[in-house]
Amino acid sequence: MKNIGILGSTGSIGTQTLKVIDQYPEKFNVKYLSCHQNTQLLIEQTKKYTPDTICIINENKIEELKTALINTNVKIISGRTALLELASRDDLDLMMNALVGSAGMEPTICALDAQVDVALSNKESMVMAGNIINKMLEKKSASLFPVDSEHSAIWQCMTGEKKEEINKIILTGSGGPFRTKPIEAFKNIKREDALQHPNWEMGSKITIDSASMMNKGLEVIEAYWLFNLKSDQIDIIVHPQSIIHSMVEFQDGSIKAQLGLPDMKIPIQYALTYPNHLKSTWKNLDFTKINALTFEKPDLNKFPCIRLAYDSLKEGGTFPVVLNKANDEVVHAFLNEMIQFTDIPKLIEEALENHDYVNDPDLEIISEISQWTTNFIHDKITILA
Repeated sequence: MKNIGILGSTGSIGTQTLKVIDQYPEKFNVKYLSCHQNTQLLIEQTKKYTPDTICIINENKIEELKTALINTNVKIISGRTALLELASRDDLDLMMNALVGSAGMEPTICALDAQVDVALSNKESMVMAGNIINKMLEKKSASLFPVDSEHSAIWQCMTGEKKEEINKIILTGSGGPFRTKPIEAFKNIKREDALQHPNWEMGSKITIDSASMMNKGLEVIEAYWLFNLKSDQIDIIVHPQSIIHSMVEFQDGSIKAQLGLPDMKIPIQYALTYPNHLKSTWKNLDFTKINALTFEKPDLNKFPCIRLAYDSLKEGGTFPVVLNKANDEVVHAFLNEMIQFTDIPKLIEEALENHDYVNDPDLEIISEISQWTTNFIHDKITILA
């Protein structure tokens, strides 16, 4: 039986992880759960899965948990420091990092330092600290298992292949809800419009990232560190049907693709059960019901976040840190209707251009640059307001 910890258990990836675990109760034991502030769902999960520890980030919610779980033996902790302590436990086999945004970076590092394998849904970990994490992986007896559908697809396609024979990888993306929307109409995009993804059911932050296509940009940087490729070996192609999740092109011209319905439980299950493809009850792909698979180049004029990500990867150092943290802040501001959709790439680019570049940042510098970026974006948003 595999002991599992889940950070972000009440979010989209966290809840789907538990659905996967429900399929194989004899294979998994849930050791801990964490969430930001969704106490009601965390209480339900705790009663069902009986973890030994739960953590809630919002410290004001801990008394509510204690009251609801008074007749259980679960240990209840709260706050950011407690979360990092939880992520540092070495009494489990796998940690699912389903946290959203830059807050997920440190827990990834904590788990790897404890020599615990990480199922990584938090792409920001690699975007901000890919070099640091890869150096840790060289020294620690722990592994990263990518959960993003695109990176899971690449991982599966590369299995058994020689890296030196790979020409490039191709990350697919649906194009989001505004793929066909005229650029002139982008200034009128509202929050509710951007949250209507055509194919995937995701949390609000990643859904906005998909609408701006920053998710593809972040995925390029994540792929760079996960698979140790050059930036010019990573392409993006828009595939509106979201059936092909990504591809690997080899130097002889052959291409391997991983296909499936747009269902995050599939890559989650593979990360949890690697190297096995266990039987599941998820709906299977029926090719007779697919009319066409189409592809197109991403429009960098409409979606400049892709360009910003490639530029940040090429510049290296603290550029991806600023890119990631600025995106966190502007997406939060857009969701709270403080800025327009078109302000997202503009503010990110301003932060990139104005920060003090450091070539090889350590965790302390990453923290300092992250705080600078937060302050910079907040100041800019105040001016816009």
